[in-house]
Amino acid sequence: MALKLKWYGQACFLITADNGLKIVTDPYTPETSGYVPVQEEADIVIRSSDNDSFHCRADLIPGSPTVITALDLARSGGECVEQGIPIQAIEAMEALNHRYHDPDQNGMYRFTVDGVSIGHMGDVGNPLSAAQIAFFKDVDVLLALTGGHPVIELDDLKTVIDEAKPRLVVPMHFQTLSYKPRNALWIESFLSTFDPQDVDFALHYETSITPDMLPEQTRVLLLDYVK
Repeated sequence: MALKLKWYGQACFLITADNGLKIVTDPYTPETSGYVPVQEEADIVIRSSDNDSFHCRADLIPGSPTVITALDLARSGGECVEQGIPIQAIEAMEALNHRYHDPDQNGMYRFTVDGVSIGHMGDVGNPLSAAQIAFFKDVDVLLALTGGHPVIELDDLKTVIDEAKPRLVVPMHFQTLSYKPRNALWIESFLSTFDPQDVDFALHYETSITPDMLPEQTRVLLLDYVK
């Protein structure tokens, strides 16, 4: 069995399980982000908070998905099972020195689909604590914020990757030709922190993942975004 991972842009992914169950992460507002609307109906939406229009727009996702807000989950026990999918969350904050507005709280989260554990960094903007790094320890796939301020800085992100040791890092939340705010780093800044031999290019916005396909040592997989 294989899950499918599709990047829509910003921090929004569509994960489709082998049985057809669909999970959307951190949906954005198309008009302000510049990315296309999510077209697929979803069964579950997991969002890092309920008050950030670049990360919270579950109301725009087709279908009648169950909505899990990671910050709320982190504050109410930290874990749940939704439609057979185990989900965990931990509290986080936007950059404490945020240049554009007062920082908001949000949640980082992880969940498992078809035997593959997936971690999502939400909208964290500060170095991770030991507990937050441990939360991502040995996750199979890390959906990693890579755009610099106001999200986590690249040297602090590299510390997370080096200590948590995800098997696959999928970059997100960086500047693209479609992203309207123009306040993020281009992907080259993130890629420069890795040996080029450890970076793969999907050349598409979707990839299939099975447990036996995952590398033993951390590699980066760069996806295109849906246009």
